[in-house]
Amino acid sequence: MKGDFLPFFAGHTEAIPLYEALEARILDQLPDTTVKGSKTQLSFYNRHLFACVSFARVRKKKDCPPVYIVVTIGLNRRLDSPRIDVATEPYPSRWTHHLLLSEESEIDDELMGWIREASDFAAAKR
Repeated sequence: MKGDFLPFFAGHTEAIPLYEALEARILDQLPDTTVKGSKTQLSFYNRHLFACVSFARVRKKKDCPPVYIVVTIGLNRRLDSPRIDVATEPYPSRWTHHLLLSEESEIDDELMGWIREASDFAAAKR
């Protein structure tokens, strides 16, 4: 993780190892990925944005674990999984999915398959 990403984690430093595990797995499986940071999110790009990490509120505060990150991916279809906290269709056939992760074990093959699918979907855009 780049040092300039630290402002993103202000107030959430305990989530850094979880983010680092996700970033490592994404960069290992999708080596042409670029990561850009801002105060509100860390974004993963190929030619286009395909995933991001934030602390967006996708659950009521009382339902959030003490340590978590929110992963957002864009696909051309709606995922039907209990792991998805929020799914919206901002444009026809363009679905945005938000997943709350609180443990490294949740960075599994299923999640990485969705992230690869999001990367492929973004790369195919004009």
